[in-house]
Amino acid sequence: MLSKRVLGGFEDLARHQFPSNLGILEQVLLWFDSLYPEKCPNKSYSPHIPSLVWQQCKLALVEGFTNAVRHAHKNYDREIPPVEIEVKLLSEYLELRIWDRGKAFNLQETLEKRVQEVDNQTEGGRGLILLDKMADKLSYEPVETGRNCLLFIKYYQPQQQLN
Repeated sequence: MLSKRVLGGFEDLARHQFPSNLGILEQVLLWFDSLYPEKCPNKSYSPHIPSLVWQQCKLALVEGFTNAVRHAHKNYDREIPPVEIEVKLLSEYLELRIWDRGKAFNLQETLEKRVQEVDNQTEGGRGLILLDKMADKLSYEPVETGRNCLLFIKYYQPQQQLN
């Protein structure tokens, strides 16, 4: 497992590779929660992200990771590639990137279809719609041979630190 964390200035970058397995979702969430600025030892630089925004980003992580495992990596029988996740915390927004090695698709076309197809009785199919509604910017693009990147950006007003 690759894990990297860089601290400095008004930017905090963390990257980690996780096995493509829904059984480790709790580990993914524990890793993400460990990045919450309120848990950082060096609070002099860290942005103070509102709890609601953090929870929305956490939900986006769950949706993105789950989609990578269930859909992008579903056709792998052996040597299932890992899901790589990167979180970048900046002074006024959070960037979440999730890389998979599945077949690329046009996110905007898929979203348009899903909005038309989803009804109240359907159990699934709302994840991308939810991501789109929560994100200030959402994209899914092929980035290099065989890899795709889901980018979720969420802006926020930094909270005042209480001492």
